[in-house]
Amino acid sequence: MRGSAFRAAGRVALLVGLFAVCVPLHLLSRLVLGRSRWPPRFLGAAGWIIGARTRVGGETPPPHSLLLCNPVSWLDIFVLGGATRCAFVSKDNLGNGFVHWLADFNNTIYVSREQRKAAKNQAVTIAEALERDQPVALFPEGTVGPGDQLLPFRSTLIEAVNFARRDVEVRPVAVDYGPAATQISWFDTSGRDNVLQILGRPGTLPVTVTILPPLDRTGDRKALARAAHDAIAKTLASSRAATPLYPADR
Repeated sequence: MRGSAFRAAGRVALLVGLFAVCVPLHLLSRLVLGRSRWPPRFLGAAGWIIGARTRVGGETPPPHSLLLCNPVSWLDIFVLGGATRCAFVSKDNLGNGFVHWLADFNNTIYVSREQRKAAKNQAVTIAEALERDQPVALFPEGTVGPGDQLLPFRSTLIEAVNFARRDVEVRPVAVDYGPAATQISWFDTSGRDNVLQILGRPGTLPVTVTILPPLDRTGDRKALARAAHDAIAKTLASSRAATPLYPADR
């Protein structure tokens, strides 16, 4: 327990130092150049400090891409942000004001999943973000599972691709922590305990981010959700010697 607390404290200290360096550079870059590449740099470096060792497979997603990803942990934000330079779609009740302030640096798009009747407006908001050059990452499961299962994909917000004025690519992205997925998954535990568990974890954490080919856009949003689910399930299952742990949702 003492060793875990020591590792967590050390990582927090390094993260604070990284934050102190990156935020002024980000603000200065926005002021001078009108844009900044520091948020994804911060996310990637922060993920490395926490222990993630990310290997990226597949093509770099082009601008105006909607990335459909499987969520495992809050660490996904650092891993995916650093690997793909994407913005994220998040619930509007994301943490406290400071967390919102940080998320705004990376152009986070906020939606309220509880307001079913506002689904079209939420999709339009995501569509507007897709018209920018930064790829947008969506977690269509809508929640985090135990790490060894791929939950059904919700298709509602995928409708955003039909509202965008640009030609949007839809790409599945498989996030694979291997055997450690069940250990780090934010499932059936408090956020505080999960954060401390990952920050205090010994050693490094290999993670593979596989950016898969774009999906056929001729189907509707439900067809896109099924195709993305199947593609991610196949990718995750292929990394294990046993039978697939990620059955496709039908």
